[in-house]
Amino acid sequence: MVNGAETIILAFQNYILMLGTSVMIPSLLVPAMGGSDGDKARVIQTLLFVAGINTLLQALFGTRLPTVVGGSFAYVIPIAYIISDTSLQQITDHHERFIQTMRAIQGALIVASSIQIILGYSQVWGLFSRFFSPLGMAPVVGLVGLGLFQRGFPELGNCVEIGLPMLLLVVGFSQYLKHVRILRELPIFERFPVLICVAIVWIYSIILTASGAYRGKPSRTQLSCRTDKANLISTAPWFKFPYPLQWGPPTFSAGHSFAMMSAVIVSMVESTGAYKAASRLAIATPPPAYVLSRGIGWQGIAVLLDGLYGTGTGSTVSVENVGLLGLTRVGSRRVVQISAGFMIFFSILGKFGAVFASIPFPIFAALYCVLFGLVVPQFFNEYWNPTRHGLVHTNAGWFNAFLNTIFSSPATVGLIVAVFLDNTLEVEKSKKDRGMPWWVKFRTFRGDNRNEEFYTLPFNLNRFFPPT
Repeated sequence: MVNGAETIILAFQNYILMLGTSVMIPSLLVPAMGGSDGDKARVIQTLLFVAGINTLLQALFGTRLPTVVGGSFAYVIPIAYIISDTSLQQITDHHERFIQTMRAIQGALIVASSIQIILGYSQVWGLFSRFFSPLGMAPVVGLVGLGLFQRGFPELGNCVEIGLPMLLLVVGFSQYLKHVRILRELPIFERFPVLICVAIVWIYSIILTASGAYRGKPSRTQLSCRTDKANLISTAPWFKFPYPLQWGPPTFSAGHSFAMMSAVIVSMVESTGAYKAASRLAIATPPPAYVLSRGIGWQGIAVLLDGLYGTGTGSTVSVENVGLLGLTRVGSRRVVQISAGFMIFFSILGKFGAVFASIPFPIFAALYCVLFGLVVPQFFNEYWNPTRHGLVHTNAGWFNAFLNTIFSSPATVGLIVAVFLDNTLEVEKSKKDRGMPWWVKFRTFRGDNRNEEFYTLPFNLNRFFPPT
C-alpha cells in the first residue's frame, strides 16, 4: 500500500513520463501543418487536457486498469497523408493552412472513432479476443514496446551528453539502489527513479544551456539539447481552457477517414497488448472479454474527443507508462487518476505546463531505452554507411571496425547486457528466476544421463577427447 503523499508523487511521475510523447507528436506535425510555435504550444495543451479526460474515463468506466491514455504515433502516417493533400498544400497562408488541416484531421478522427466504438460496445472485439492465446499475445506485448525502438537510442544519440547520463542514472537508481532506504521504510530509488533522474539531468541540461555549451552547434543538436529552443514557455498562454471545436467546424473527406481507420485498428491491437501487460504488472487477472471490449469502446470515445477538441492525433494506451508499472512495482488506479488531474491542471495553466514540457527529449529517449528494453544495434546501424563507416570513426580503422561490428549485432549486445545484469543484480536471490538450478546439471557431460546419448563422438573418439 502507498500513502497519500507517495501516491501524489507517483502520479506526478506518470505525468512527467507521458510528456515525452505529448510534446514530440505536435512538435513533429504542427510545423508540417503550417502552424507557428504558438499553435504548437496550444496543440500540446489540448492534447494533455484531453489525455487527462480520457485517462479518467478509462480508469473509472473502461478496463479500470492503471493505464494512461495519451497521444499515439500510430496516427502519424495517416495524418501525414492528410497534411500532404494537394487541396491543403495549395493554401498559401501558413496559419490558414494549419487551421484547415487541423479541421480535416478532426473530421477523419471523428469518423474513424466509430470503428472502435462499434467493435467495443457491440462486444465484437471481446468475441474476437477468444482467439488470443498466451503464446500469441507474448510477442504482441513485447512488440508493443519494442516497435517503438526508433524513439530510444537514435533520439538519445542526438544529445549524448544528456541522454547517456540519464540512461545510466535510471538503471543505477532503479536496479542497483532500489533497496536503499533514505526515508524510513520508503525505497525512493525504486518508487521514484524517473522523477529523481529527470530532475537531476534536467538541471544539468539547464546549466549546459545557460553556460553556452551549445553555442555554434548544429541546429539539430540545439533543438535536441537546449532547454529553451522549443519556444514553448514564451509562446504558451498563462491560462487557456481547451474546448470542443476550438479550431472551427471539422471537415470530412472519405479518403481521409478511410486512411485514419487504419490507425484506429493499429491502436486497438496495441492497446490490447498494453492491457494484457498492465494487468500482469498490476498483479490483476487478465481482463475478461467483456472488459476488453468495454475498454476498446471507451478508447473509441477517446478518439472521438480527440476529434472534437482537435488534439492533432488519436489516442491509445501509453506503453511507456505501462513500462513504469514494472519499474516501480506500483499498479495503483488512484495514482493514474491523480496523474490525469495533473494533465488537466497543467494544460489549463499553460505557462506552468510549458516549463515541464521544455524538458529535452533525449531525457525521455533514455527512459524509453529502459522501459521498452531497447537495444543499441539500431543506433549503430543507423549511422553505418560505406562512406562514414559507422558511428565509431576514429583514426584507427581496425578499432572502428571492431566496435561497430560488435555493437551492430543484436545478439552480441543482448548477451553482453544479459551477462552483466545477471551477474551484478541480486545474483544469489535471482538464481531460481534465471533458471540456474535447472541448467547447472547440464553444464558437465556427466551431469545428465541423456548427454551421452546426444553428444558422444562417433568411432569411439571420446577416448582422445574425454568429456568433463
